[in-house]
Amino acid sequence: MQKLHAGIHHFQANYFASNRDLFAQLATAGQQPETLFVTCCDSRVVPNLITNAAPGELFIVRNVGNIVPSMSRGVIGGVSAAIEYAVEALQVGNIIVCGHTNCGAIEAILNPAGVAHLPFVSRWLAESERIPSLIQERYGDLDPEARRLAAVEENVLLQLENLRSFEFVARRLAEGTLKMNGWVFKIASGEVFDYDPVSEQFLKLVANDEERPPLSARDVVAR
Repeated sequence: MQKLHAGIHHFQANYFASNRDLFAQLATAGQQPETLFVTCCDSRVVPNLITNAAPGELFIVRNVGNIVPSMSRGVIGGVSAAIEYAVEALQVGNIIVCGHTNCGAIEAILNPAGVAHLPFVSRWLAESERIPSLIQERYGDLDPEARRLAAVEENVLLQLENLRSFEFVARRLAEGTLKMNGWVFKIASGEVFDYDPVSEQFLKLVANDEERPPLSARDVVAR
């Protein structure tokens, strides 16, 4: 706790002191985020740090495995409420689902016996129960590391699919007032890969004048 207390003092004396006008505006005008950012609870994934976004720019939803429950399963809860609020009340223009490498939730999805003693975790991760059979079917000949990466990618795509099951998301997508992206954050290198539906690969986000190499699992096996 002592480290957190020191961090608060550092924030107040430095970042806040240099951005008083921004926080005053946020306090009086309310939030107007541009993007709903759905990502994992993992402490190594820090959305504002990765995107260099200022306070008020991201509406962040975090949960184990960056999961979006499908409406077809009738799951209503905090994640669904946050998505509805972001899309309907805040009128965000973008939704990003961001998975990451070295994800413990993905390990548990692939090997559910490892979390059998955690009933709440097991029940939550059942939202992605399609992933193991999909990985075996499409990526069974790959080495374990490549299969785990493929599972991270496929899990992101599954959540984008689940987002479309929400009527208000589907409607705004059809109207052209909402865009969705699937990202994978590579912890070891700091790289971010964005799913490209044309090539059906996760391509590295880079400056416009650079090439966009794909994440390795997509190099090996096409969707």
